[in-house]
Amino acid sequence: MAITIKSEREISLMREAGKILADVHNKLAEIIAPGITTLDIDRKGEELIRKAGCVPSFLNYEGYPASICVSVNDEVVHGIPTDSRKIEEGDIVSLDAGVIYEGYHSDAARTHGVGKISKEAEQLIAVTKQSFFEGIKMAVPGNHLHDISAAIQKYAESYGFSIVRDLVGHGIGTKLHEEPQIPNFKPVGRGPKLRPGMTLAVEPMVNAGDWKIWILEDDWTVVTRDGSNSAHYENTILITEGEPEILSLNETDISV
Repeated sequence: MAITIKSEREISLMREAGKILADVHNKLAEIIAPGITTLDIDRKGEELIRKAGCVPSFLNYEGYPASICVSVNDEVVHGIPTDSRKIEEGDIVSLDAGVIYEGYHSDAARTHGVGKISKEAEQLIAVTKQSFFEGIKMAVPGNHLHDISAAIQKYAESYGFSIVRDLVGHGIGTKLHEEPQIPNFKPVGRGPKLRPGMTLAVEPMVNAGDWKIWILEDDWTVVTRDGSNSAHYENTILITEGEPEILSLNETDISV
């Protein structure tokens, strides 16, 4: 499928979807504390999404059974919420969520530290977030897609962390996953040229240890093979005539 260029109407709808998703993430951040279960987080997330007039992008997507992916510590992505998994002091918790607003998706992820976390975990979360911002500095017309990928990789690896190779970002619009795939590492080739109107979900997944992963028996939860912590940071962005527009961040949330 070709990369879609969004119309002004489509961009307007995706802006609203992103604004709603940013608000969902902000409200979920407020409830993460020791003792809460991952299922509690999922239920609250679905409630917020539906209250805003949206549909959860992830619920039943290819069989995924929840609205919010809640991944803890060595879980990279796609952790399935349960009432038996309680968040503990010192954990790091990645929340990946998506909304559908009038037929258009937005997708974003954040990683949170719970209480007092290790210095390495603090740095991992900060570097993962900043690697996104380093990547999107390259998200301007005339550059190529893999310029984003290379910038993410260079920044994360400069701190001794590793980039997950088996999972990538993606285009987004009327479908959750559209072309193109967006690696967080520099593959062979330059990738397609960036054009105004492209909407992309850029999502660094960074491990404290080795980049290799496993998928658990539930066929969803991805974990680091060496048991090291992993962090995830994602936003839906729009390629414009100038600097990229981050659709899934409210203005007050932008800090690097």
